[in-house]
Amino acid sequence: MTSTTSAGPSATQPPQQAPSIATPQKTQQTTFFSSVFSPQISTYFIAGGVAGATSRTVVSPLERIKIIQQVQPVVGGERQYGSVWSSLVRIWREEGFVGFMRGNGINCLRIVPYSAVQFTTYEQLKKLFTNNGKKTLDTPTRLTAGALAGITSVCTTYPLDLVRSRLSIATASIPVQHSAPSTVSTQQPSLASGYHTASASLTKSVHTTKHAAWTPKDLTMWGMTLKVMREEGGVLALYRGMIPTAVGVAPYVGINFAAYEALRGAITPPDKNTVIRKLACGALAGAISQTLTYPFDVLRRKMQVRGMGTALGPQYNGALHALVVIVRNEGVAGLYRGIWANLLKVAPSIATSFFTYEFVKERISNGT
Repeated sequence: MTSTTSAGPSATQPPQQAPSIATPQKTQQTTFFSSVFSPQISTYFIAGGVAGATSRTVVSPLERIKIIQQVQPVVGGERQYGSVWSSLVRIWREEGFVGFMRGNGINCLRIVPYSAVQFTTYEQLKKLFTNNGKKTLDTPTRLTAGALAGITSVCTTYPLDLVRSRLSIATASIPVQHSAPSTVSTQQPSLASGYHTASASLTKSVHTTKHAAWTPKDLTMWGMTLKVMREEGGVLALYRGMIPTAVGVAPYVGINFAAYEALRGAITPPDKNTVIRKLACGALAGAISQTLTYPFDVLRRKMQVRGMGTALGPQYNGALHALVVIVRNEGVAGLYRGIWANLLKVAPSIATSFFTYEFVKERISNGT
């Protein structure tokens, strides 16, 4: 009994000493993996992804109208889709509810990683800049954190954004100018997808690139991706327009986050942290940031559809050339084409995004 007792401690000493030798390496590995795959970061990632998908679904009809208005050409001195209301009525009449959601699945596929990366990066940068909450986050720092978060999310998901923009245009029967003679020029083009409309001849007339007419295979995310890579220069073609996009996203996201954080302190103090106040805070932040940076969004769309060969207005050599041509031909108002649809969209979109993000984050953190 005595020998067994005395042997016990001596036998247990080596295991107690062994970890002390390997502790530094294991601790470093544990710290790295726990910081990257920590429950907190996973919460930010999930909440950001859900928030992005939810907000885009809510405003899907307005999002589609905005893109169409940004790139549609002028036909006979007029644009086919003028007011937001007439466009909504037209979509409902020709396609029903499905038309409002057309392309939303692809958009959600893009926006989930985009929002997740954006929110996660922003939260991590806030910790870095405030030394884990030991310092106060001032407005310039918020702008910097938001801008860096926006650039990171753009670089991560830009090919999805470009392909999504191509599909949004290709599957809408926007009248375009091309050299091929049209046998259906007297018909009013439908806003419905050329792939899903009954008139195949109208589809071939409207949706024609310099290479070939759109095929059902092209009108899928993977098909469009391969088409861009095959016909426009490989993988690099998927990043066409990324620089002007990043230039525009940086101030947009920076102003958006900074405005939200600033407004939250005034609109949603601890004793008045209601749902309505949270929604109002997100809506105001979104409206301010989007209005100030909207011309960048117009230039982004112009660059993204530049290689489609569908003569959607002038063919630009770059963002600066597009800016000069738009201002010369349409004035400053040309840089705000589709702004009304966007303003109607951005308020509920941002409000829903921020509210859903906070809601999901709180529920995951509380384990409910």
